Amino acid sequence: MLIPWQELKRSLLVSLWFVFLTFPIMVIKVDPIERVVQWRWDNMVFVAIGSFVVSLLVRVWFTQKERRRERLARSEAIERESLLQIILREPRYLYPLAAAVMVFALSFPFLFSTYQTNIMITALMYVMLGLGLNIVVGIAGLLDLGYVAFYAVGAYSYALLNLHFGLGFWTLLPVGALLAATFGVILGFPVLRLRGDYLAIVTLGFGEIIRLILENWNAFSQGPSGIANIPRPGFFGMALSLDQAISYLYYLMIGLVLITIFVVNRLQDSRLGRAWIALREDEIACQAMGIDKTKTKLTAFALGATWAGLVGVIFAAKTTFINPASFTFLESAIILSIVVLGGMGSIIGVIMGAFILILLPEYLRGLSEYRMLAFGAILVGMMIFRPQGFISTVRRTYHFEKKPNDE
Repeated sequence: MLIPWQELKRSLLVSLWFVFLTFPIMVIKVDPIERVVQWRWDNMVFVAIGSFVVSLLVRVWFTQKERRRERLARSEAIERESLLQIILREPRYLYPLAAAVMVFALSFPFLFSTYQTNIMITALMYVMLGLGLNIVVGIAGLLDLGYVAFYAVGAYSYALLNLHFGLGFWTLLPVGALLAATFGVILGFPVLRLRGDYLAIVTLGFGEIIRLILENWNAFSQGPSGIANIPRPGFFGMALSLDQAISYLYYLMIGLVLITIFVVNRLQDSRLGRAWIALREDEIACQAMGIDKTKTKLTAFALGATWAGLVGVIFAAKTTFINPASFTFLESAIILSIVVLGGMGSIIGVIMGAFILILLPEYLRGLSEYRMLAFGAILVGMMIFRPQGFISTVRRTYHFEKKPNDE
C-alpha cells in the first residue's frame, strides 16, 4: 500500500514538533558536580525516528479505519460489543472470573511484600474515589473539578476530631462521610443553574477555596504544618504492628470497595439513577418530563461527596499525617482521568482505570527518569485508539417490531 505524500509530510512535521518539545529533557543533561553540559544527540535521533514511525502508523491505521467505516455505512449499522463486555454480560464467564479475582485479592498480602500491599491499598482508595466521582460526572453528567475538596473534608474531619476530642476511627468514619455529603449539598446549591465549562470553573474554585482555608487558617487546621500522629484503625482494642495494621487496612479496603460497587450498581439501575442519566442526556427534556432537577443534582453531589469523605478518613488513618499539600488540584485531575480513562458511567471501567493510573507509575520505576514520559505516552495512545474508555457504556435501545397479525 502506497502512503500519500501528504501523510508523510504531516508525520514529518509531528516528528519535528515532538523533537522540539522533548529537546530540553532528552538532549540536554547538566552535570552540576562537574559543571558541564552533556549533549545527547543520539536521543534526539531516536525521538525523531520513533515519533515519525508512530505518527505514520497511527495515520495509516486511521485511514484504514475510515475506509472500513465507509463500507459499513452502506449497510445497517450494528453496535458491536467488545470481548470484555461480552465476558461481563455472560454469567458463565463472569462468575468464575469474579471468583478468581476475589481469591487473588484475599491472598494478596500473603503473596507479596508489605510495600506492594501498601501500594494496593492506595489503588483501592482511588477505586472508591473514582466510583464516587463516576456518580457525579459519569452518570449525572456534572463536570466536577473540585472533588478533592470533599476528600480533604473527610481527612480533616478525622484528624481534627481525633486531635481535640479523642474520637476513634470507626466513630468518625460515618461522620467524615456525612460532613462531606453536607459540603456536597452546599456546593450543589450555587451551581444548580450552571452546566458545562461554567460548572467546572465553579467547582474548581470551590476546591481551591477549601485548600487555601486549610493552608492559612492555622488556629483551625494547623496550616501547612499539618496534623501528625493520627491513629490507625483499631481492631477491638488490639495492638497491631505496622505490617499487621497494613494488612488489616487492606482487607478493610476490600470490604469497602465491594460495598461501593454494590451501592453504585444499585443506584445506576434505580429510579434515581435513571433520573441522573436523563439529566446527563438532556437537562431540558429531563425537566420537561417532570423530574425534579434540583433534587436530582443535589443528590448526585451529596452521594458522590460521601465516598470522597469515607476515603478521606481512610487516607488520614493510613498515612497518620495530613497537610493541605495532599489535596491539590492534581488529585482531582487524577480522579477525573480515572473516570474518563475507564469509561464514563462504567463501574468495571473505572476500576480498571484506577489500577492502571495508580499502579502503572509505580511499576514503571525501572525506566527511571523516562517513566513519566512512558506513562504519558500510554495515556495519549489510549485517548487516540480508545477515546470512549476501556469499557464504554452501551446505551439501552428499544426496538418495536410489528407482528404479522397486526394491521
